[in-house]
Amino acid sequence: MSDDERRFEEKRILSEGRLPPGQALTLKFPVLHYGPVPPFDAATWSMRFYGEVEEPLKLSWQQFNQLPHRKVHMDIHCVTKWSKFDTDWEGVSVTDLISHGLLKLKPSAKYVIQHAEYGFTANLPLEVVLQESFLLATHFNGKPLDADHGYPLRGVIGYIPGKEDMDTPYFWKGAKWLRGLEFTSEDRLGFWEQAGYHNTADVWREERYR
Repeated sequence: MSDDERRFEEKRILSEGRLPPGQALTLKFPVLHYGPVPPFDAATWSMRFYGEVEEPLKLSWQQFNQLPHRKVHMDIHCVTKWSKFDTDWEGVSVTDLISHGLLKLKPSAKYVIQHAEYGFTANLPLEVVLQESFLLATHFNGKPLDADHGYPLRGVIGYIPGKEDMDTPYFWKGAKWLRGLEFTSEDRLGFWEQAGYHNTADVWREERYR
């Protein structure tokens, strides 16, 4: 696609009310993260769900892939001002884990801390994690995630066209190389929030930095 075609497509997206302020359409999928890409060993990898839960849950890679999966079509918006539209993700929904009785939260659970490799964390309110637009993703556009984008598992948060009632944080609020979800009664700033990024990170309000 030429630059003129990209600008025309951006104007179309803007006319549909899907381009947040300060953002620009990209046709690529830029790679942005802090630190190196971690190795993956399916034999030792595990995913934990713990904290304000009735019973902690720890799953191997094989067990995780046996969980109910769903597909989500959404737009994603990076704090560095690029937006990618009409992306398709596949993975596990926290809402589905709860509805299938695999995970039971205590009433005190109000926030979720995503724990990833190398001690990286990202925080979200529980109500955002329970939205259709948050996914523990294993696939992007029909293929397994590649290593640079979080293989084997990452948190993903975006905007589902037509679902204006959902909160839409910037894309950093979904952690790459995910290893655990901790449910907490109080909020705790994640890695980028401690570095000065906005805690709520609403894309429509341009809440980039504190």
